[in-house]
Amino acid sequence: MDLSITGDPVLVHKDTQVQVGIHLEPGTFTVTRDGEDFAVYHALVQFASVDAAPWAAQEVKFSAAGADGQATGFTVELLNDAFDGPRTDAPAVVWKIVALAATSAGDVGITYAAPGRA
Repeated sequence: MDLSITGDPVLVHKDTQVQVGIHLEPGTFTVTRDGEDFAVYHALVQFASVDAAPWAAQEVKFSAAGADGQATGFTVELLNDAFDGPRTDAPAVVWKIVALAATSAGDVGITYAAPGRA
């Protein structure tokens, strides 16, 4: 392969979005919906920074399997209805997942603190 690459890539902080996927140990995280338990095995966290504002976690998409082995997905919206801050009703464990993803994304400049912690 003949390949030539030039330049120095710079991350643009104008309406930038980053999605970070993390694999979870099966059996460590369970979502219950309508009385049925689902074992979560993957989380995809979407972060955004608009016009060089601090990074914010917008949503988490979970991949899970039910007792029958059937795969399903769940999305947890993390911004409040006014889109100006975090939801107050999101479970604390979801913010732990976001913090794990933010740690994985540190190399793209994401710094993150869970709501209520600076």
